[in-house]
Amino acid sequence: MKINKIKINSYGKLKEKQIDLKDGINIIYGKNEAGKSTLLRFIINSFYGISKNKKGKEYSDYEKYLPWDGEEFSGNIEYELNDKTKYEIHRDFKKKNPNIYNERKEDVSKEFNIDKTKGNEFFYEQTKVDEDLFLSTIVVGQQEVKLESKQQSMLVQKIANLVGTGEDNVSFKRAIDRINKRQLDEVGTAKSREKPINVLSRKIEKLENEKNELTKYENFKYDIEENKNNLKEEILKLENENNILKEIKGIAEKEKLEQEKIKLQENIKKENNEKINKIKEKINEIKANNKDILEDNNKTVGNKKLNKEKKKLNKQIILLFVLTILINIIQFVFIKNRIFNYIFLITIPIVLIFSIYKINKFKNKTQKEENDRQKLLDKINLEINNLNQEIKVLGDNNSDIQSKLDNLKNNFNLKINLEKEKLKNKYMGKIGSSMLVNLNNLENINAEVDSKQSKINEKNIELHKLELDQNNIEPMLDDLSKIEEELVNDKEKMSTLNKMNISFELAKEVLTNAYQDMKNTVTPKFTEELSKNVSNITNGKYNNIRFNDEDGLIVELKNGEYVPADRLSVGTIDQLYLSLRLSMIEDLSKESMPIILDEAFAYFDEERLENILKYMKDKFINHQIILLTCTNREKDILEKNNIEYNYYNLI
Repeated sequence: MKINKIKINSYGKLKEKQIDLKDGINIIYGKNEAGKSTLLRFIINSFYGISKNKKGKEYSDYEKYLPWDGEEFSGNIEYELNDKTKYEIHRDFKKKNPNIYNERKEDVSKEFNIDKTKGNEFFYEQTKVDEDLFLSTIVVGQQEVKLESKQQSMLVQKIANLVGTGEDNVSFKRAIDRINKRQLDEVGTAKSREKPINVLSRKIEKLENEKNELTKYENFKYDIEENKNNLKEEILKLENENNILKEIKGIAEKEKLEQEKIKLQENIKKENNEKINKIKEKINEIKANNKDILEDNNKTVGNKKLNKEKKKLNKQIILLFVLTILINIIQFVFIKNRIFNYIFLITIPIVLIFSIYKINKFKNKTQKEENDRQKLLDKINLEINNLNQEIKVLGDNNSDIQSKLDNLKNNFNLKINLEKEKLKNKYMGKIGSSMLVNLNNLENINAEVDSKQSKINEKNIELHKLELDQNNIEPMLDDLSKIEEELVNDKEKMSTLNKMNISFELAKEVLTNAYQDMKNTVTPKFTEELSKNVSNITNGKYNNIRFNDEDGLIVELKNGEYVPADRLSVGTIDQLYLSLRLSMIEDLSKESMPIILDEAFAYFDEERLENILKYMKDKFINHQIILLTCTNREKDILEKNNIEYNYYNLI
């Protein structure tokens, strides 16, 4: 692929810039601080997005390149893939995802995968080169090539890492050491004591001992459960028998109640008869006490007595009347005093009046006595009639009671016998025959019910004691449950640690095997390619580069001696490192990726610079080369060797 055009609206210090690039070598010139590194970051951020994560730096790319004046933070890049397909990307850096247009300026952004973290991954899908790989191979900055003398060994190590592992920041030995350290810190070994696997192993052993100690309570729990179940079955059986007894008791009580009803009616009838007899006795007593009044001849006796008293009164009146007349005759004959005559004459009417008075008084008395006698007679007759009426009511009541008694006895026998038969048929075989015999004996039934209930109470007390025992061991069983749960978790952790240990061992094994494969296959290819590149760049001064575990990267001198690479000059090591990175370009992607060098030759002398430019022009003819430089050395050497290039002044 190649980049055709870069248009920057505003990005960091760069504003309103348009850079047209071509095939082959492109030189972008700018003095120090002119914005060459900013341009490089613009290209990278356009393809992969800009990060707001500082990643250990003082400022993130977003903070570093965001224009202060609030201008538009955006730009475009037009590029072309190997198959001549052209795309243009517009990136507004304030937004997560760009707009991607095809050659017809149709928005095709949705045709590519959009990652939640990274955003639209169009460039990776087109080239299969991610940002890290892009930065470690395609882009070479000044600090990536030129190091101070005191950092020479670091650069040699980076080259050795590249040759040995394919990554300049990956050292096999350091990787193994780090795996061993992580294995020791995160898992532990047999010799370590306070590391996770050892601590966990001791904890599991302790928990196992505690579990074994508490397991006996679990067995005790099962015994309690079994005894509880047996007791519950016994209680249930007793309660069922007791319920049957209560049914029997119910029938017996009903029978007793009916019998009491019959007895009550019979008692009432008996009491009524007793009352009748008492009433009859009372009537006889009344008649005896009032015999004179009640007998038939009582009225004649009274009349005789009345007539006798009447005759006596009449005699007294006649006698008085005769005496009065005699006295008056004597007075008229002998006294012959007119006054006395008149006086004595008056006595006659007085006597007459007195006689009439006595007669009337006698009649009134007689009438009163007759009335009193009649009233008493009526009263006695009324009382006798009332008592007779009461006898009749009691007699009628006894007739009703007798009718009720007949019905009660008939219904009682039929109903009770039927219920007894039903009960016998219902529970025949379920209860003992002796229990059914007790149907007619309420006292025996009550005694049996009390006995059953007593047994039930005893069983419930036993059950309660078992439940108390169970409650007492529950905390221990809870502890056992917690210990078992903790054991499961710890064993899972132990399994995880063992798996991690296996993973670490496997990682070391895989890494070692990969390292051996790298040394046997990739490393020879790298060293061969590196040897060719170094030979071309150094005009044949160094022709053979090798790598071994003991010395790392070694270089063959003209006299055939091999020396460690860190004994070479800084410039030569720079060339080695650049050569090795360039040798990897071809294997990165199916696309011919551009090579971007930012002040990569700042410390190359004229000879080395001319050699590397000529080598790159011939070696990477299918790759677009973009040189960011603050000098005209590259331009002068290219013109001197009649090498075509495209030039842009960033100022």
